[in-house]
Amino acid sequence: MSLENKVAFLKDLEHGLSDSVTAADLSRVLTVVSDTLQHYELSISAQPCASGSTDLFDAWIAALRIQNRSEKTIALYRNTISKLLDHLAVPVRNITVYHLRAWLSKEKERGISDCTLENNRQIFSSFFGWLWREGLIEKNPVANLGAIKVQKKVREAYADVDIEKLKSVCSSPRNMAIFMFLLSTGCRISEVTALNREDLNFHDKEVVVLGKGNKERTVFFDDVTAMHLRRYLATRTDDIPALFIGKRLERLQPGGVRAMLKVLAASAGVDHVHPHKFRRTLATVLIAHGMPIQEVAAILGHDKLDTTMKYVVLDKSAVKNSYRRYA
Repeated sequence: MSLENKVAFLKDLEHGLSDSVTAADLSRVLTVVSDTLQHYELSISAQPCASGSTDLFDAWIAALRIQNRSEKTIALYRNTISKLLDHLAVPVRNITVYHLRAWLSKEKERGISDCTLENNRQIFSSFFGWLWREGLIEKNPVANLGAIKVQKKVREAYADVDIEKLKSVCSSPRNMAIFMFLLSTGCRISEVTALNREDLNFHDKEVVVLGKGNKERTVFFDDVTAMHLRRYLATRTDDIPALFIGKRLERLQPGGVRAMLKVLAASAGVDHVHPHKFRRTLATVLIAHGMPIQEVAAILGHDKLDTTMKYVVLDKSAVKNSYRRYA
């Protein structure tokens, strides 16, 4: 059966039934019909579907939104698959593992890192895997596309001396407040720049942030951070609701924070200064002080403990001492 015809038929069926049956019943009907159509030929008497690949792509994007994937993730997935389809210029149903291997090989020759190539492979797996599970393609071309081995890099946290160096060059109350807030809460940069002044709870020294997947979580800050936040806010004479603002009196954007940290790094003579390193530093400190990893994961907004463990930099001497004590 023509893939385009099947997609068009299922779309028309879904549209026709959407107002008369529940979502759960509609899902079951579409599944049964999709499986049944495998044994029949179907043609469209009117206008044929113009672009099967476009329909499949749009259906997958819609599924990602239903799964509550963040718009940033959806944009990345959309760009990656669009780039692949544009390059191959082959209908989705005709793409094979050999097409994907050839494309990845060319990307590697261009100097693209193994880490990026593996991320692309995982996005391919999401796209083609979803199409195969939905019965929209006969074979998943990623099934035999093995994972790309990526060399594990040692992720470092900020050393105590580097933190002190960076603090010493924070010449403005705002920069010091941002620096301490990142260090104390382990928030993502997008979460920090989205905060408003009224979000801060100075009494309990906590704040609710909106993280990935539009999930809210509570993070905490210490007394020193609270002091620097108050000092910074005391310098403000504007009525802008944003917690942190730039020189143009508008909400500070993630790029502004990165630029600020770059200047601090150059002034302090500290290498590899970036926002995400604050999350790794907080996770490492909390684990070293005995906080259960489940609680650290909750603070960082991780659903999986494996993700949190990637953030923790283990002290080799501490591991050795623990071995001597317990072995």
